[in-house]
Amino acid sequence: MSATTPVRVINHLIGFLPRVQRNRILKRCEPVKLVLGTTLCEPNQPFEHVYFPLVGFISMVATMDDHQPLGAGLIGNEGMLGVTLALGVNAAPLRAMVQGTGTALMMTTAQFQQELCDSACFLHTLNRYMYVLMTQLSQASSCNRFHAIEPRLARWLLMTHDRAHTEYFYLTHKHLGNMLGVRRSSITIAAGALQRRKLISYNRGAISILDRKGLEAASCKCYDAMNNHYAKLFA
Repeated sequence: MSATTPVRVINHLIGFLPRVQRNRILKRCEPVKLVLGTTLCEPNQPFEHVYFPLVGFISMVATMDDHQPLGAGLIGNEGMLGVTLALGVNAAPLRAMVQGTGTALMMTTAQFQQELCDSACFLHTLNRYMYVLMTQLSQASSCNRFHAIEPRLARWLLMTHDRAHTEYFYLTHKHLGNMLGVRRSSITIAAGALQRRKLISYNRGAISILDRKGLEAASCKCYDAMNNHYAKLFA
């Protein structure tokens, strides 16, 4: 799983730290590839590693017996996987799967916990991120319950675009249906509507954003709300 290419993009949580602490954390990390479809953790299972995405993204997925999985959020280079360790809880609340190929910085849980002890600034930064993550999960839950499918799809595509660091990415109708908790046919209708408005191009799972501002206008207000929570604490 080790990557051979050099790290060129910084994770924002690490980049937010003072230089000395940032360099110490980087020395403890190993660059790895994020391989599409890889499960990084399962609910209620202990973390073996934490991940700071650079390029690509990780889906947080809620699972329930006899129900299809439901997307709860995305983690890109604005955040990390494994932040509950900052609370002293070594258990994953949700399944985490790689949904955007890329790279990440990986650290063992022991190294991560040592860094928390060594750096009060790092712990403070992660506590702020944890608050943002909690508000995003709450916002996503309300969005899935009250908003129509088309603006919800626009929101998810914008979130994906923010983290993919490319104009093109790959998401099947089945995956999008799982992430939004709707049938595949509903995604087909919603994606078709966005494509007819020339906001996106969609062909067999290959998606490109044609009109970013138009897609933002088509999205529900949850997209701006989620971004504003982050911006207020990490400006």
